[in-house]
Amino acid sequence: MPEIEVKGMSCGHCAAAVTKALNSLPGVTGVQVDLAGGRVTYESQGQASRDDVVRAIKVAGYEVAG
Repeated sequence: MPEIEVKGMSCGHCAAAVTKALNSLPGVTGVQVDLAGGRVTYESQGQASRDDVVRAIKVAGYEVAG
């Protein structure tokens, strides 16, 4: 599963916002948010690129490390 480091997540609402943003992308499933580690993992059936995922996270109001 691809993993992305996300900055600015600190609560359940943050996790829900990121999960909702990623689940809205075509082909993205299985989103898991690790608040303590600041990481998001997800499964994609190839329809959403990493750039699409990063863009969705940024639109949701969070920063992506790296």
